[in-house]
Amino acid sequence: MIEAVGLTKRYGAKTAVYNLSFQVRPGTVTGFLGPNGSGKSTTMRMILGLDRPTSGHVTIGGHPYRQLPNAPRQVGALLDAKAVHGGRSARSHLLSLAQLAGIPARRVDEVLGVVGLQDVARKRSSGFSLGMGQRLGIAAALLGDPQVLLFDEPVNGLDPEGILWVRNLMKALAAEGRTVFVSSHLMSEMALTAEHLIVIGRGQLMADMSVKDFISANSADFARVRTPQTEPAQREKLMGVLAEAGGQVMSEPDGALRVAGLPLPRISDLAHDADVRLWELSPHQASLEEAYMRLTQGAVDYRSTTDQRAGLMQQPDPMGYAPAQQVVVPEVPQQGWYAPPPPGQNPYAGAPQPGAQPQPPQQQQRPYQAPPAAAPPAPAAPPAPAAAPADLSKSEDAR
Repeated sequence: MIEAVGLTKRYGAKTAVYNLSFQVRPGTVTGFLGPNGSGKSTTMRMILGLDRPTSGHVTIGGHPYRQLPNAPRQVGALLDAKAVHGGRSARSHLLSLAQLAGIPARRVDEVLGVVGLQDVARKRSSGFSLGMGQRLGIAAALLGDPQVLLFDEPVNGLDPEGILWVRNLMKALAAEGRTVFVSSHLMSEMALTAEHLIVIGRGQLMADMSVKDFISANSADFARVRTPQTEPAQREKLMGVLAEAGGQVMSEPDGALRVAGLPLPRISDLAHDADVRLWELSPHQASLEEAYMRLTQGAVDYRSTTDQRAGLMQQPDPMGYAPAQQVVVPEVPQQGWYAPPPPGQNPYAGAPQPGAQPQPPQQQQRPYQAPPAAAPPAPAAPPAPAAAPADLSKSEDAR
């Protein structure tokens, strides 16, 4: 088991990790999530003794990493797949690690077969692709058959088959009773691989719970409702009916409605009683990505902005057809693509309830303005009259 207590790491005036405490238990895959710069890599380096904490401590099996006897036999890690001498072959690299830890040479061939590099075992690692480098790093982590494994972005550069293989490998290792700690930015993979999550933001703990509880605590399920686009009055009517029944109604960019706080049968009954036709009525269960985005949206240090020039230059239609007429949809407050806020705030019914967080104003995109037409060219000035021809019959002296 990995246990961190009050872990803090400062680099000069910057605090990378602050008072971080958690446990990574054996028998389960624990995902380690957080935005870029949140302190995940620093935390994993402190677990492995590569960085010394400013305060607090972290132990593996009750002992700091540096005090573990023959640590490679007990802990395997992949932090940087490029930490390989390019002039060495895959087998030579693993063989040197095995000799340092007293691991038999036959184990090198075993892990090469596990990661699928047996055919390129004697080729220099400098010619490996990113995915092959990841496989070699995983082989190095498995070399000592350890009980504790740490992986930082293990699926980077892998093809779909490789990603599936890593996913099954993590689950198999955890099923054997090992402690598996995986850091990744791929929420879809974490949802399929991890059973427990530790989420940090700006170096501090934000969540430590199971995946199911995490999604339930940081999202809200809703129903997606769509009315005929040619009848905007029905959409307006349905919004009023649903809001009166206690639902939270929000608009999507394509004109559909998100309805929270009402079950699907109730929405159907209300639409039927109001004589409103529905083109779509489907449930939506929040994903891990949506729950993660909602929890960490305030802890993102590197946030992109909208390109102000994007979409300004419109390409003319080569066929000369005019753009199709679009139905004007009444505007209602729009929510981000993540799940709507919990009950207590109804953007459609009026002002937000006390205690509700205000939504940031949406950035307005500058409308397209055609360049001014060029002024017509000024008329050319009339030519100057030609000078009278000289009288060539007179002599030079006479002139």
